[in-house]
Amino acid sequence: MSKTILLDGGSLTRAQLVAVARDGAEVALDAKQLERVQRAADFLADKVNCGEPTYGVTTGFGSNADKLLGAHRVRDELSGSRTGVPEGTLLEELQHNLITTHAVCVGKPFGEDVVRAMLAIRINTLMRGHSGIRVCTLQALAAMLNAGVVPVVPEKGSVGASGDLAPLSHLAIVLLGGGEAFYQGERLPGGEALQRAGLQPVRLSFKEGLALNNGTAQMLATGTLALHDLERLLDAADLAAAMTLDAFAGRSGALRPEVHELRPHPGQVAMAAHVRELLQGSTLLDIPYHLVPRFKPWTAEAWSEPDDQALSFDIGWDWVPANQRHGREAFYARFLPFKGGKKHQPQDAYCLRCMPQVHGAVRDAWAQACRVFDIELNAVTDNPLIFPDAEGARFIEEQVISAGHFHGMPLALAMSYVKAAIPVLASISERRLNKLVDPATNDGLPAFLSGNEDGTDSGFMIVQYTAAALVNDLATRAHPASVYSVPTSANAEDHVSMGANEARHVLEMIEDLGHVIALELYTAAQALDYRQEMLNAARRLAQRGGWQALAAKVSNAPHEGQPHHEQFVAEAQQLAAALAASSDFHAGADVRRAHAALRQHIDFLHRDRALDGDVRSICELVRRGAFHPAHAN
Repeated sequence: MSKTILLDGGSLTRAQLVAVARDGAEVALDAKQLERVQRAADFLADKVNCGEPTYGVTTGFGSNADKLLGAHRVRDELSGSRTGVPEGTLLEELQHNLITTHAVCVGKPFGEDVVRAMLAIRINTLMRGHSGIRVCTLQALAAMLNAGVVPVVPEKGSVGASGDLAPLSHLAIVLLGGGEAFYQGERLPGGEALQRAGLQPVRLSFKEGLALNNGTAQMLATGTLALHDLERLLDAADLAAAMTLDAFAGRSGALRPEVHELRPHPGQVAMAAHVRELLQGSTLLDIPYHLVPRFKPWTAEAWSEPDDQALSFDIGWDWVPANQRHGREAFYARFLPFKGGKKHQPQDAYCLRCMPQVHGAVRDAWAQACRVFDIELNAVTDNPLIFPDAEGARFIEEQVISAGHFHGMPLALAMSYVKAAIPVLASISERRLNKLVDPATNDGLPAFLSGNEDGTDSGFMIVQYTAAALVNDLATRAHPASVYSVPTSANAEDHVSMGANEARHVLEMIEDLGHVIALELYTAAQALDYRQEMLNAARRLAQRGGWQALAAKVSNAPHEGQPHHEQFVAEAQQLAAALAASSDFHAGADVRRAHAALRQHIDFLHRDRALDGDVRSICELVRRGAFHPAHAN
């Protein structure tokens, strides 16, 4: 990818970070901001030369902050003390040791996208010119990113204050020629990776180690990528919900704009509008109850016409005689007295009716996290902070200020909110899936969405099991890491955020959320096929054979000479006329497009077959955003 992202410390966006992380975009450094970077470095060097004591520059770190560095190494008098000590001054050794001793993470390495995002974030925050890093060091960091040298950063080891010290040390140690890195598909010693890329290791100067490893880049990188992925899943979840609502021939009243004007939470309003758009043009929504037949298993005698004999199902209704309509006369004045697939109730189950409220609340959690992360992308998060241009400053403490911007709690709490929202969205998706396969709740569709004429087919039964297992797993992982601080650094850092764990958990959970939504789409597509085919089969039957053909599909139709026969005939004629006058029954335009795209990869399930390939396909389609609006056409 030829796109280059200009980093100036103030304008980095989530989309740009994703482009660097996943699309291979390179970074360039804003020349004007580099002047500010160098001014802060020169200021710091001047203060050090004047002998001013400065935290992390002429003192130790954390609980070692009370140790001032001397003019020479006391340990030089010890035999063998020089082994492994870098050349240079104590001040340089301090920065070098900070990186090498802090690179102690464990676990599998982060994906290259996370590490590239960490590098870009670290460069961008250092571009603000308040960290004391030299321009040449910052340029070396950017060169490493652009050359495709990706440090090996194990996933676990940050407590989220003071920043992501351990993982960022793994990031920086490669710049020094240590650690490990991936380069052109190989895992190599860091120095060798630099050499192959034509780069030279760096020797750190005043505060540069602290500038490189003191900040929130890991939690910010993982969280930003998670938010990017979740945004696509929010739209996919809405699509799955819309397809399911169409498959149920559900009610649209709960989506109406005037309804949501009365409780205008932004996510709720947006979700309702999105689903209305997806369902535009549907002839399934709000369909009269009496038109919807229920599924009956196929038999050889089910259909007489050659065109219909290819169908894998039969359809049917029950008739409600006049003597069973007492107290419901008003209802039957509006709807014909035939019971098919749709239950006679004016509202859908919560998993359908409350989709705007539930999906919308998740959208609001995502939006709140995005607000926090957008601020953090262009924030300075190391310590101490350097203000070389502070007016009227008399003491160094007024220009080199120890503060707490490294503390990840703003990100941690935002991720906790999202973390709790993920199983909520997965849960309502699974409930819709379950409703589709359960014959007691699926409004006349076949049990487990399979004809099962011979009793040998399981259909989509176990698809719901997998969704249930995923929802349970997500729920058990939703406990917020941010509520449990474990003090570090001999209690000098006595309250930490655990934001790195929080963001990592969310990024991992996003994958399983996508699987649940994929399983709903897979199931809803099968249900939608049945619903459309059953309704259109009824319509064709009425157009071709009139009321008598339909009467053959009514299980309790009275025969000539039996009580209520004449009334039944009159009402069957009305049912036939209504069906015959109907146009094609179909889903909303956007739902149809998504359904067609799905069917290019996964066939309708006529009989049991191995489903593992189907499941892999639908999960991959959701993972790569095939149902995102950008790919809708």
